[in-house]
Amino acid sequence: MSLPPGMQVFERGWLSSNNILFLGKDATALVDTGYATHAPQTLALVLHALNGRTLDRIVNTHIHSDHCGGNALLQETFGCRTAIPATEVDKVRCWDQNALSYVATGQQCPRFKVDDTIAPGDTILLGDLVWEVLGAPGHDPHSVILYSPAHRILVSADALWESGFGVIFPELEGESGFGETRATLELIQRLDVALVIPGHGKPFTDVGRSLDIAFRRIDFLAADPVRNAQNGVKVLLKFLLLERRRIPLVDLPEMLSGIPLVAAVNARYLGMTQPEIAAWSVAQLTRVGAAGVEQGAVVDR
Repeated sequence: MSLPPGMQVFERGWLSSNNILFLGKDATALVDTGYATHAPQTLALVLHALNGRTLDRIVNTHIHSDHCGGNALLQETFGCRTAIPATEVDKVRCWDQNALSYVATGQQCPRFKVDDTIAPGDTILLGDLVWEVLGAPGHDPHSVILYSPAHRILVSADALWESGFGVIFPELEGESGFGETRATLELIQRLDVALVIPGHGKPFTDVGRSLDIAFRRIDFLAADPVRNAQNGVKVLLKFLLLERRRIPLVDLPEMLSGIPLVAAVNARYLGMTQPEIAAWSVAQLTRVGAAGVEQGAVVDR
């Protein structure tokens, strides 16, 4: 299925979210901006596609670091306005990095400004296309997704990928997330969707198959919260590897235990020592080919 005129998807590597550019008759917009270390690449992609135009607006589906890490550089370059989910505005305006999860996850995000808000029930214009804003809690309590009924396109952020969805972070923090994830999937199931543009991975059209996979996965995780905890630790280590490419094994126990969310998850669910959780995490990633061990270091694969 082809995209409507004026709409372009930049499929990124897993350290950065996908970016969606809209070139309208009167205005341009970008949905999500990737991770901080990829911000120069994000800017280059956007500049090339704009072909001399300016970027008028950024819209973030949620403000995890891999979705808004390019905001600051794009704002500096274009002076564009930025809209984020309304429930996150106070945290961004006072730049509370603890509340924003950046400290908890050991990730970075340059400070950016917020001009506007979006909330479930809103209708927004991106380029020349009208989109409905829908609430999508689960992976993140404040996340939204965007739906175009006219074109049957869903911008699903991390609520639905072709083979799953994002880590259910609220559950890692001892809050409710499994039920919200299922409710979000049920919401998507009720929509008439022909094309999904996920936060990570390629756009896809077999929505029914992806929903089936996602429903089975939420059932699997909810049946034993330790599974979600283990998945969360693996994902946080993989993110570190994507960013750093190589981590000496001797440094890994202290590095992982220094990530507050990993320490909290370990204390709540796993009960491992620092060396044990480091060794376990590396073994899990190497088993599936997501990492390797070379010359005393764990390396990204």
